[in-house]
Amino acid sequence: MKMAIVYFLIFYIIVSIVAIALLGISVFSLQRELKSLGQKVTSLETSKAEAAAQEADMDSGTLVADTKTAEENLAGEDDILKVYLTFDDGPSTNTDKILDILDDYGVKATFFVTGKTDDASKAAMKRIVDEGHTIGMHSFSHDYSQIYSSEAAFEADFTQIQNLIYDTTGVDCFYYRFPGGSSNKVSNTDMAEFIRFLNTQNVTYYDWNVANGDATTQAYTTDDLIENVMSDVVKYKTSVVLMHDAADKEKTVESLPTLIQDLQAKGALILPISKDTGFQGGLL
Repeated sequence: MKMAIVYFLIFYIIVSIVAIALLGISVFSLQRELKSLGQKVTSLETSKAEAAAQEADMDSGTLVADTKTAEENLAGEDDILKVYLTFDDGPSTNTDKILDILDDYGVKATFFVTGKTDDASKAAMKRIVDEGHTIGMHSFSHDYSQIYSSEAAFEADFTQIQNLIYDTTGVDCFYYRFPGGSSNKVSNTDMAEFIRFLNTQNVTYYDWNVANGDATTQAYTTDDLIENVMSDVVKYKTSVVLMHDAADKEKTVESLPTLIQDLQAKGALILPISKDTGFQGGLL
């Protein structure tokens, strides 16, 4: 009888140890799954945020004057409107089409380019400069997760695009537009760090206060794109208009002649960004 009790106790202890071990393994496995799921959720949220910023590339952008407040930039009835047409994400095949249109109307604009190194893109960059337009930097990679990962990464990307523009056009470029704008919600690094770096390079960054909407998924017509601009530029003494000259922005190309005509009919001065622009990107 005593032996039976001893065997039972031994069996019970062994079973308990095995059960505890299996429970520990299950808990460890569950923790790993939860951690993996958390990482996937975080990754998905980041991807969605990046996609939203890349899609809009406009939601966070605002324009603030060096010497004027936003209120002081509100247009009065007798003010002559100053309008800066800007194009992001090129060069592409549409860049040449836009340059042709600008030439037809004798208008100068600003192109914030990315790091495209093929011969056609380099030729477009050179044409931008040769025809009297302003060329600006829009990052080399346009990869949010890369350029905004750290100040070192941002500086490396900045150096690449600045060198590409200089090597291609002979121009020292001192104008920059942040992908997603200077107040984007994608960067995990404080944007102030990147702004301070640009300041050390004597580079001015430009956001915008008007957009034609060509970066959204909404199916705007050419008339819509024009109306989006015209309904806002009349509000401001100085407007910086966000548009895009990427390869899929045919409607922007199609809308441009009428947009220019409508702006000129309003008596607006259409200008390229320059050291005399007097406006610098920033937030209120």
